Amino acid sequence: MSPDQLLANRWFARQPAALRSAIAGTGRVIALAPGQWVYGEGDDATGLVMVLDGWLRLEAAVGARTVLVGVARAGGAFGQSQRRGGGPRIVTARAGPASRVVTVSDAALERIGAALPAMWQAVSELVYAQLDASVHGLAQMLALPPRARIAARLMLFADDGIVPLAQSDLAELCGVSRKVANAHLAALEAAGAIARGYGRIRLLDPGLLGRIRDAD
Repeated sequence: MSPDQLLANRWFARQPAALRSAIAGTGRVIALAPGQWVYGEGDDATGLVMVLDGWLRLEAAVGARTVLVGVARAGGAFGQSQRRGGGPRIVTARAGPASRVVTVSDAALERIGAALPAMWQAVSELVYAQLDASVHGLAQMLALPPRARIAARLMLFADDGIVPLAQSDLAELCGVSRKVANAHLAALEAAGAIARGYGRIRLLDPGLLGRIRDAD
């Protein structure tokens, strides 16, 4: 595919032109049906994933349960390389709605890295960004009360003012029951901060959400 088709991806767009060309030349475009897996937790076949459109659910097993721990939206990238000191896949990635992704395998990363060593710096930057997001997400879970936590997640996952999540998904991401999440969402809606719809939430007043996040 042409590098221009991937410029909406924030991580990809930051890379040097030669690296962008090499990544685009080896990337594989996959169209996903709703719920279709990209890979499973524990898989040995690692590499990078860039989301072209739609969004992916990132899930982890906790005992017999599978828990939603994150969302990868269009324009996002994630992954790691087991060949360069990493381990197997940490989460399961699967489509929320119908989506398209570009995957770059570990073998492709090795080939690119042999010619362009900057590939490994780019992978390290991506892994660091994932670690940063995980640490700050955990800090919010530990430090914020439920309504502030919900406000923070709404602001984080909004794209053009729309959070493409069902209320049950948001509840899971915030570590609360659906009943508790619905009560807080109703209060936020009554305050004029959001408007709820089927499978999505519209942000009406991000400033108010920010104040709720920071005040509690």
